[in-house]
Amino acid sequence: MRDGLLIGVDIGGTKIAAGIVTRDGEITSQIRMPMIAHTGPSPALAAVISAIDSLCSEVTDSSSIKGIGLCAPGPLDPKAGIVINPPNLPCWRNFPLNAEVAKKYNVPVTLDNDGNAAALAEARWGAGRGYGNVFYATIGTGIGTGIIFDGKIYHGRTGAAAEGGHISIDYRGPRCGCGKTGCIEVFAAGPAIAKRARAKLAVGKNSTILDLASGNVDAVTSEMVGKAYLAEDAVAREVLLETIDLLSVWIGNTIDLLEPDVIVIGGGASTMLVPLFDEIRDRLPGYCVNSRCQEIPLVKARYGADAGIVGGAALCSD
Repeated sequence: MRDGLLIGVDIGGTKIAAGIVTRDGEITSQIRMPMIAHTGPSPALAAVISAIDSLCSEVTDSSSIKGIGLCAPGPLDPKAGIVINPPNLPCWRNFPLNAEVAKKYNVPVTLDNDGNAAALAEARWGAGRGYGNVFYATIGTGIGTGIIFDGKIYHGRTGAAAEGGHISIDYRGPRCGCGKTGCIEVFAAGPAIAKRARAKLAVGKNSTILDLASGNVDAVTSEMVGKAYLAEDAVAREVLLETIDLLSVWIGNTIDLLEPDVIVIGGGASTMLVPLFDEIRDRLPGYCVNSRCQEIPLVKARYGADAGIVGGAALCSD
């Protein structure tokens, strides 16, 4: 195992990203292909198998592949290897994905939540390396999290732990897609950042954001907010400061609950938020009981769009 290669497979609602990964967390080859998520379990499984087969065909000695790690959105049962009922993978309901993939390949196969997998990759090989207890958050279209205790994923009783994006910071707040109200995801994920910017532009505020959207307020995205912030746009700064204030409340709660050794932030929105990490750190004493909260490093994740691939590999790296 120590000298072998690993295959990591990141299964999403629209695409599969898979790669061959070394024991040092380096991707040597990768592919991306469409996921067939709406036509039943068999075509979806066939898409996953096709991605794995494509990678295996690139390896001269098939015995060098020592494990296959699969990560997918939850809910799922990592211990049983079953995908339960993720909203964006309607093809699978209580589907034994681990067992079905293992039928074809004579190597260990492991399945876990994509947030958990990415957290483990960062703890093993990324920005969390060297820390025993890691809290990982990916901020993009949604907010996903993973918790690593003593180098291992914390799953909870049934495998459903670490849904940190659905911790409510305002029970009277707007309803999240999960059904709860006031989740941090509905306040601080990419769509929420864009929505906050659109609301400010709709009342007539001048901003570079509108230029990036060709004058169409409805076309504003969080990426545009990030670009405008780098251009020192006042509205973009206002939007992002409001966002990091909300994130500071959430991170403060997380510190009081877990007190991790490090907090790692990844995902598509992390790039625009990195320049504001010091602002978050400055706010933490106001949102924490823990008087040493500012000692906890807040760092950007090493793995960006490849977090799922390397995360899958990390799952089978033991």
